Formats: sequence, structure tokens, C-alpha cells
Amino acid sequence: MDLRLRAVRGLRRRTVAAVAAVLLVLAGAGTWTAVASDDAPAVHRADRLMDMGGGVRIDTSYFTSGSGGRRPAVLLAHGFGDSKKDVEGQAEQLARDGYAVLTWSARGFGRSTGKIGLNDPKGEVADVSKLIDWLAKRPDVQLDKPGDPRVGMAGGSYGGAISLLAAGYDHRVDAITPAITYWNLADALFPNGVFKKLWAGVFMNSGGGCGRFTTELCRMYDRVAESGMPDAQARALLEERSPFAVGKDIKVPTLLVQGQSDSLFPLGQADAAARAIRANGAPVDVDWIAGGHDGGDLETSRVQARVTAWFDRYLKDKTGVDTGPAFRITRTGGFNSTDGTILLRGASGDLYPGLESGRRTVSLSGRQQSFANPAGANPPAVSALPGLGGQGGLSQLSSLGIGASLDFPGQYAHFDSQPVRGDLWITGSPTVTVHVTSTSDDAVLFGKVYDVGPGSVQPVLPSQLVAPVRVTGAKAGKDVTLTLPAIDHEVQKGHQLRLVLASTDLGYASPAAPATYTVALKGALEVPTAPGVTTAAAPLPSWVWWFPPAGALIALALLLTGRRRRTATAPDPALASVPLQITDLSKRYAGAADRYAVRDVSFRVEKGQVLGLLGPNGAGKTTTLRMLMGLIKPDAGEIRVFGHAIRPGAPVLSRVGAFVEGAGFLPHLSGRENLELYWQATGRPPEDAHLDEALEIAGLGDALARAVRTYSQGMRQRLAIAQAMLGLPDLLILDEPTNGLDPPQIREMRKVMIRYAAAGRTVIVSSHLLAEVEQSCTHLVVMDRGRLIQAGPVDEIVGSGDTLLVGLAADVPDPLVEKVAALPGVASAVRTEGGLLVRLASPAEPVVAPGRHTEPTAPAEPMTPVGVSGAAVATDVPAGPMVTGDGSAGPDSPAGVSVVALALAVTPQEPIASGTVSDEPAVSEGSGEPVVTAVPAGGTGRSAAAARLLVELVRLEVPVASLGPHRRLEDAFLTLIGGSA
Repeated sequence: MDLRLRAVRGLRRRTVAAVAAVLLVLAGAGTWTAVASDDAPAVHRADRLMDMGGGVRIDTSYFTSGSGGRRPAVLLAHGFGDSKKDVEGQAEQLARDGYAVLTWSARGFGRSTGKIGLNDPKGEVADVSKLIDWLAKRPDVQLDKPGDPRVGMAGGSYGGAISLLAAGYDHRVDAITPAITYWNLADALFPNGVFKKLWAGVFMNSGGGCGRFTTELCRMYDRVAESGMPDAQARALLEERSPFAVGKDIKVPTLLVQGQSDSLFPLGQADAAARAIRANGAPVDVDWIAGGHDGGDLETSRVQARVTAWFDRYLKDKTGVDTGPAFRITRTGGFNSTDGTILLRGASGDLYPGLESGRRTVSLSGRQQSFANPAGANPPAVSALPGLGGQGGLSQLSSLGIGASLDFPGQYAHFDSQPVRGDLWITGSPTVTVHVTSTSDDAVLFGKVYDVGPGSVQPVLPSQLVAPVRVTGAKAGKDVTLTLPAIDHEVQKGHQLRLVLASTDLGYASPAAPATYTVALKGALEVPTAPGVTTAAAPLPSWVWWFPPAGALIALALLLTGRRRRTATAPDPALASVPLQITDLSKRYAGAADRYAVRDVSFRVEKGQVLGLLGPNGAGKTTTLRMLMGLIKPDAGEIRVFGHAIRPGAPVLSRVGAFVEGAGFLPHLSGRENLELYWQATGRPPEDAHLDEALEIAGLGDALARAVRTYSQGMRQRLAIAQAMLGLPDLLILDEPTNGLDPPQIREMRKVMIRYAAAGRTVIVSSHLLAEVEQSCTHLVVMDRGRLIQAGPVDEIVGSGDTLLVGLAADVPDPLVEKVAALPGVASAVRTEGGLLVRLASPAEPVVAPGRHTEPTAPAEPMTPVGVSGAAVATDVPAGPMVTGDGSAGPDSPAGVSVVALALAVTPQEPIASGTVSDEPAVSEGSGEPVVTAVPAGGTGRSAAAARLLVELVRLEVPVASLGPHRRLEDAFLTLIGGSA
């Protein structure tokens, strides 16, 4: 429904004009619209530009819903670099929940004018007071007294800070819910006297550049960025724009939402705010969410629901509303094994514990250590990547137990604890005292605590956070107590804690002058544990409740309608040692009577083979594998595994292991515990599992003792294959085993398959990575549109191409390469490692040598057969010296290849035109020298062209050492299926 003025109906023109004039005055020349959906009440929005004085105009939107009557108001602020449009959705929802909502674009953003003042009390904060003045005049806003509306404020980051500041400067603000914001901006950008250069740069860039800020802010940034050191004037400028400056005046109910994945405004900022506001006697709840400025899940739906409940309690005075616990943390519970999403769990406490509750002492060991601050502070260590978090980021990886940090040797000192004897959950800020000495007057250190797992696993830096500190007067030596970043992190049994003190970090400015720092421990590491915080049990999925009765009904149906099984087909003794024999296999799915998924497919797999099953999408590969595993029945043909016909539940399937489309694991159990649980479910004796042997082949090492939720994708894939190998099945089926793996992980997976088949077992692998199949498989089955296109050894399938590799005994000059390229029947010749790649022209492909016109030529005459078996002869080949590397003639080739080595060895009465070129050079008897051979194959065409090419190469005095096909599997595959992949 459109409520703009032009849509008003049934009124006389003069009345319309009068109403329009009134609305223009009230709305500041704004526009009224209505936002509605099919299943929610309409939300009315009025857009207007408000004059703040001094030439500054602020762009606002006012949202209401429902019938008339007064209601509490909410001022909803946006984040830095955003505008009012970015909070429009939340504004509409709050309006439907019974609030009058006013959003605005802060100075310098959106359509608002003015310079960015970073929440200047005389600028942005004063604007908020004028917005509250406007709300006090609205007939639909609830008033506590004349000029004092009932109003709350919400916002994230920049908008969260303005909420805190407005509550301190304007007593009319009644409740606030600031999120992922700062308490002291000077501490956030200059922590312990160190300039947070990357985040400061992101601020300036997302604001549109220095010119968009007030002059004093621009000058301050230029000064600090150039020197790399914050000065007292810079700190004072940012502190007066911080809630810290009016902390004693913030006395309203406050819900503080802070991000754990946040190197810009870490948890310590919310802790300082909570302590100050609570000291004023106001109610304060604290919520640590999973995400933050460094990425991760911001839990938008849950947080917005809690914000609404907070306003219902303190703006609508609904005392029965559940506003949530006094303290809540979101914890990562690993991966959902079905869809790969990250699982989140809540932990809570009746009281906010702060950052120092339940301290435990962890002893560290390590001698005094010296390390360098490199010239220019380069290269820097890497922890967080400011501004590049998105929905993931490095902190997201660390929450899953994946190390993603970088410290350069010689630029840090480290001190380790003993392995912890039981699980240790750190909640808060660890502290440690060290003695620091420097060759320079000042030292800048970056403290961090790693979680180090057993073995060679990359250490994990919780939330990717570091604590910078500037140590003045370090040349004389100084004891320094470091307060390390506040985190919530579980250290598992058997893990160690590692304190690292580094001289550089990518996100911060370090001294450019080279120096040497020396540090020594002066005490143990103190870690807070927040004993009053308990983690909620993960909710049971819905299937837990409906599965048992559904299973009972299915079992009853099977009993009532079950049929007697058909007599099993007798085993074939002749195939008892053959892992797989498929004969005339066909399958059509319902609804596709005119199209076969698999049709008349037959092939055989022998022991010790690694068979690659290839084909484009829809070729029938998956259908074939499903029939092989007894999951579906073929319409025709049969499958025999070691002579036994395959049917659902066939006993011979116990000799088959399969990994298809991933495996589900319990994330809180270790890799070994998952495998043991799986084997127990099979009901087979533990000694039959051959667990250790399967694990040795999979190569997981010490990672087996870690929880699966900490595994990388490659480790999860290898664990799934280890599960398939339990019992050491004679036939192993792997469907896309390299999905999601990086190149080193793919290489390891290749080794796993080869090791498994090396013991006489058989592996069948379906994959789209043709280059990987070519390296790991011994045999191939190529399918397309349900039919078998070709089956055989990889070399045989790949070796039927039109490109030959000419191995050279010595280098040849460019003019000689050009002569080879100009030969009749040659499309091109180029250098490659160890020789030349010569592509033969197709019969229809014209070949024109560079710089000359080619007349049609008669077909080459066949060579005269040689009557002596195995004789090495040269027919029409000059017996002169070979060409050396620089193109000159010499008595011998550099490799010592004689003229005999360049002759052709053919069988009796077999013309050379019917041979195919061998992949490997032969050796002439008694000489030890390589001989290029032509092996008869009964074919013509390409093989004859290759034979003629060899003669021409010898005629040109090319030092040929070998000649064979050169073709990638991809080329062969596309040729076989007609280029349709």
C-alpha cells in the first residue's frame, strides 16, 4: 500500500494541498512509504533530511507499524562505512514488534553531509540529541515526561559506540544494546602504545579517505602513520570521542555484545565497559558471540532476538520477559558431519566473571632467549588479517583447531608448558611476567599463547589474537607483566601451551631500526578458567524422537509383506580369484524407459590393479558403483566379486570396502575412537579390523588422538578412507576421494591408494581429476552415456594420440627444429624438456612449411621388409656422423649413440608402415646403446606416419635417442567421448 501524497484519493484538491503542506513541515520535506509482506503487518517508512545546523543535513528514515497509539522508540545506528540502508531490515522488524524506529546515516556517510568526526561529542553525539528532540515531538512516541521520549539505542561497531556515548551525554536514553564496539578508541587503535596500523588504515579507507574526516583527525592520522608511534595528543583526541570519557554517566540497562573473532575491538573493550557501567549501578549483561570484525558467524538472528527482549524488558516494562543469562559465550562444537557447517553451542553463567576469574597456574620452561627486530620490521609475523575476514577468516580456522599463523625464525622467543593432564578451558586474559632487555631504548613485543597439539601439527593461535606492548627504557632491562588477549578456548588433554614473544606483527607498526631483544621468564603463566560458566548440552536432532516409532512401523510392514528370498546364484569357481567381473550390465530408472543409465557394460578387474572409472557427468559411473555395492539391482547382466554374484546383503560384500560421498564422524571423538565405534557397529571381532594396518596405510600419525572437529578436510578424507579399509577388504571402492583436497593432500591420497594395492588388493577409484588418475591408476574404464567406451591399461589408452615425444641424445639448433616442423605430415614441432614434441597432422589438416608453398605429394612408399628377425639395419638412411649439440658434425653423439642406434628393428615380413612406436627405447644386443624400435601392431595411419617421421629425423641427422607417444589422459579421454566432457 502506497501512502505517498500523490496516492491520496477522495479529497478535494484544496484539501490535498493543505494536508501536503502540513506533512511537508512535519517531515522536513520527506517521503512516506509503506513496506509490507504477505505474512507480516505493513511497516510505514518516512524518509527525510534533517537540518543539524552548520550546513549539515542528516538523512533519516522513520519506521512504524500497526494502529495509532504511543509506543517506545528505538534509535538504530549503522556501522562504520555503512549507511541507514544497512539496518533497514532490523528497523522493520522492530517496528513490527511495536516500536517507533528512527535510523539515520551518520555524518559523511550515505546521503548525509558533513565531515566524519568519529563520534565527536560536538558532531555525531550532538546529532543524536537532536534526533531525540524530534522523537519527543512525535504523537506516536511514548513520553516519560514532556521532551523526554521513552527511547533505546542499538547499533554495531561505530553505531555501538554512539549508543554508549549518547547514553552518557543525554539522560533521556533509557536502554542500550551496543555490539562489537569500543570503550576506549585510543586503547583500541594504540594498545599499550603500539600503533594498530592496518586497522587504522582500514578506517581511513572505508571512510572515503583522509579528506572525508575532520581536519584534526586527518592530521592526527598522518602524523601517527608517518612516525609509527602514537603521541599524547593523538590519544587525547581519540579518548574524548570514546565512551570511556563519559563512563561515570552511563547509568542505563546495557546489553553488551562483543565478538571473539575481533582483533579491532577485542573482548577487553566490552569488559572495561561492563565494569564501568555496573559500578554505576545499572544492569549489565554480556554476550560473547562467535564472529566479529575478523569474520565468523555474527549470529544475527539470535542477537536481534535478544536485543528485542532487552527493549521489551526495559522500554515496555515487561518484567516477565527472559532477557537471557548475565553472561553467555558461543563456543564452536566442530563440524556438522552431514553438511559441513560449523556447529555452535552456548555456555552461560549467572554472573559475568570478568577476565580474571578462576585463575590457574601453568608452569613454563625455557632459557633466556635473544631474537631480532629486523630492519624495517620486515618480514612481519602474521596473526590476523584486518579487513579480510568476511564470513570466515583466520580466526574461524583457529576456532576449529586449525593453525593459521606465521612466526619467522630468529624473530621470536618461546616458552612451553608440560602437556596438560586434563582438559583446560581458558576464559579470559592470561598473564605472565617476563624480563625484557633491548639494544635499543624501546622494545615492541607481541605476546601470544599457542595451543600446541601432539606431533607435528601446526600450533593454533586462539582467535588469531596478539597483545602488543611497548617497553620503554628496555636498554637497562625491565620486568614487564603482559596481559594477553582475552579468549575462550579449550586446551585438550595432552596439549601444551606455548608463550611466544615476537618482534613483529603484520597488523602493527614496529620500530624500523634493527635491534636485538632478550627475554627471560620471571614467573608462571596464569590462565583464567571462569568456573561458573557451563556449556549447554547440544540439542538432540528431531530424528531421535521420530526414528524409533518409524523404524518399528517399517519392520512391521516388512514382516507382513516380506517375500521369500530367491535362491542365490551359485559361485563361479573359475572366478574365485578375480576381484570383479561385470558382464552385460544394464540399468534403467523409473520414468526413463527410453534411456539407459548403464547399458551392456562388461569389464574385468584383476588383483593388484588400481582401476580408474572415468566418464562425464551422466556417464553411469555412480549407478555402476551403486550396483557393485548391492545398493540397487541391475535390470540385466550380473556382477561377480570373487566369483560370488552381488545382491543386497550378499556375504561377499564383507570383502568390499567403500568410501562414497564422504563419511559422518562424531566431532567430539578422536579419529581412533570414531573408527573403533564404527567397527563395533559391524558386530565383527575386533581382531578382524586390522586397525593399525589400515591407519598405517592412511598415514594419519599423531592426529588420531585429536578430536575430529580439529581435522582439516584432507585429514577427514584420509580418516574416511581408513574407515573403508578396516578389515583390509580385498576390493576397495573410492568415489571422488580427492574432493576438497589441496595439491599436497592429493599427493598423499595417491600414495595411500598405491600402498593399498601394492599388497595384492584391488582399488577402484572414480574421479574427475584426470591428471591424478593418470598418475595413480594402472588401468582405466571409460564410460559415456551409460556405455563402455574403452577399457585397458592406462598406457594403452593414453598412447594412441597424435603427439610424439622425440628424445634427443644432444641439443639441436633452432634451424634444425624448424626443419622438423616443415616435414610433410608434421603439424608442429616445439622444444620440451629432454627433446621435441612433434604433433602429426590429421589427414584433413593442411601442413604448410614456413616460407614456402607445398605442392601435393604422393604417398610415401612403404619400406622394404627385412628378412632377418631382430636385425638392426638402416634403409635409405645416411651412415654419416651425428649432429652435435651446436649443430656441427662429429664422429659421435655426446651420448655415444651410434648409427645403429638410429636404425629400425622390425619383424620378418612386416612392413614398417604397420608398426606403432614403442614407449621405451630398446637396447641393441652387445652394444648397450639405445635403439629406436617400431613394434608391429597390425594398424596403419598414425603408426605409419610415426615410422616415416623417424626416417626423416635420421635423414636430417637429428640425434634421436627415443621416440614414443606423448599424450595426456585428458586428450585421450576427450577423444574417446567425442569431446563432450
